[in-house]
Amino acid sequence: MKNQNNPVLEILKKVKSGQISCENALTQLKISPFKDLGYANIDYHRSVRQGAPETVYGQSKTKEHIFGIVSDMSKKGIKNIIITRISPEKVSFLKRKKINLKYYPIANLAVVNQTKNTNKNGLVVVVSGGTSDIPVCEEAALTAETLGSKVERLYDVGVAGMHRLLHRAELFSKARAVIAVAGMEGALASVVGGFVSCPVIAVPTSVGYGASFGGIAALLSMLNSCANGVSVVNIDNGYGAGVIAHRINVR
Repeated sequence: MKNQNNPVLEILKKVKSGQISCENALTQLKISPFKDLGYANIDYHRSVRQGAPETVYGQSKTKEHIFGIVSDMSKKGIKNIIITRISPEKVSFLKRKKINLKYYPIANLAVVNQTKNTNKNGLVVVVSGGTSDIPVCEEAALTAETLGSKVERLYDVGVAGMHRLLHRAELFSKARAVIAVAGMEGALASVVGGFVSCPVIAVPTSVGYGASFGGIAALLSMLNSCANGVSVVNIDNGYGAGVIAHRINVR
């Protein structure tokens, strides 16, 4: 996996070019692992270990806390900071504070200091059972794209009309990983897992009528899939699926 925004590598490059002294570099390396803001400890070695910077979960944080976290990360020159589950009100606040972000309202996701990468890796296919699953799909797709994967979207091709899915068999044959997103009974993951050779990450969604129990029915169906190569993340966890698919894709 390629190192993205590796702070240790950047420090070493500055030493090599003479921009900073060895003593200065040593000081930066001592303090770089994390930053204590009082309400958050920002993990600045996340990109060294995992190839991508820390992601901010926005749903339960105050707008002031999100601002403090992404401001400090931005001062360190970190790009492509993902904020998940963020409300339009918090986005407006950050924009008023001059935070450079791109907001994706369908996914409730924002990317701070987003860079354009036209040379994306491999192929991840994100497929949904229905149109109602698209918000979770977009969280997964945008996560994988931001991390550096090429993503193709294939929406509303659930098992109620199998011909829609089989019509795109050629696309699936090129994928290194497939994210299958579905609510109701969650059968899509088993169907996809039955005719692709790459790993399938199944994402149950909370879409469905009463007996779907807010996604539990789809979760249990996916966990009990008889198709080989199907793994399952938590209900509505598009972000987690996007990270897993990206890591499979780039390896």
